[in-house]
Formats: sequence, structure tokens, C-alpha cells
Amino acid sequence: MFQEVLINEIEGVAAQYESKSGSSYYYSEIGMYRLSNHWGRLANSKWRLEALEPASESKFKLGFASWTSFYPDNALDELYYIEMNHIKKTVKYQHKNNPDYDGKAILRNSFETTKRIKQIRNLLNLTSWAKYFEYEELDDLRNEIITELIFTKKVLEEIKRELA
Repeated sequence: MFQEVLINEIEGVAAQYESKSGSSYYYSEIGMYRLSNHWGRLANSKWRLEALEPASESKFKLGFASWTSFYPDNALDELYYIEMNHIKKTVKYQHKNNPDYDGKAILRNSFETTKRIKQIRNLLNLTSWAKYFEYEELDDLRNEIITELIFTKKVLEEIKRELA
């Protein structure tokens, strides 16, 4: 996970590596800077960027990650948990080696994590699913289902059945 930083942090520094896709890499003793216009899953890597607020207008973003924030990755092991920001209504995955992991959210492999994140985003962005429920406040119903998706192994259909 890279944190977006201002471009002046690498001012006057030459890139140590430039990829074929146009990303530039700058290495230091404490971590790595990556200047790129594309972030996300690429080949065997997951280059994620936590953007500045308010968002910068440039398509090229500079991110920094300390060496200790690089974690092992594979498709089979249960390495990931889901983190929900109820205020911003955003969801993302984190690695189990993240020092903020409290052991409460269920760990899943990358496929299951991606599947649940998609379900959560649908719950957040759509309302058609809610017509089958009796509820007073839609956000409360959403939060209840999302909490179950994050903290249990129950599948979405089972959660909905229990709440219907």
C-alpha cells in the first residue's frame, strides 16, 4: 500500500528504474517511491495507492511505501481481510501482516476477498436487493449485512435468508 505524497519529495532525484509501462521507481533506505499513472493489480504485484485528500488533479501520482509494508502474496493462502469505512462508504482489502490487523475480520484468499468486496460494493451502490426486506433504515440493513460478510464465513445468500 503506497501513500500518495507530493511530487516535490523526489525533486532532483533520478529514477533508479523505469518500467516499460512508464512507471518510475525511486529507492531509499526506508522505502520506495513509485511515480505512475496506473495503480492496482499488475502482473504478480498489487500496487495500491491511498490517495491524498483532496485528490490531486494529475494523472501521474507519486506514492511512497516503506520496505516493511511489502508483504508476501499468492492466490491460495488466506492472506487478506476486508476493511470497511462506513463514513466514506468505501471498502478495501488489507494484508494480514498489516500492523493494524486485530484478528477479528475473517482471512480469505485473493479470489474470495475480491468476490466479497464486489458484493459489498453492490450492497452500497444498489438498492434493488433491499425490496425483499422489511427495514426502517437502509443504511442500518446494509451495515448489518456487510458486517456479516466481513466477520463471518457465511455466504451472502445465507445472510440475506437469516435477515428476511
